[in-house]
Amino acid sequence: LFMSTTIKYEMMILLTEEFNDNELKTWAFNYAKALRKLNASEISVISRGKRDLSYEIANQKRGNFIQINFSSIPKHIENFSSSLKFDSNV
Repeated sequence: LFMSTTIKYEMMILLTEEFNDNELKTWAFNYAKALRKLNASEISVISRGKRDLSYEIANQKRGNFIQINFSSIPKHIENFSSSLKFDSNV
């Protein structure tokens, strides 16, 4: 029963600094489409802008912060999370 219950999620994604605004919009749109294919609903994408990192990650000192809010069934989140892991820009 629990696995079919819809839960609200908030995800903060850190992208490399090199993205310009258009590239960020394209990236966010593609991931919103991926969420939609996993039957997610109430999807909103908010750019939190470029910020300095607290510590260096993969030789990066700054990054683009993207917040994605959505509702989904928990079992679909694993698929989405693994697709993020394989994205070299994340």
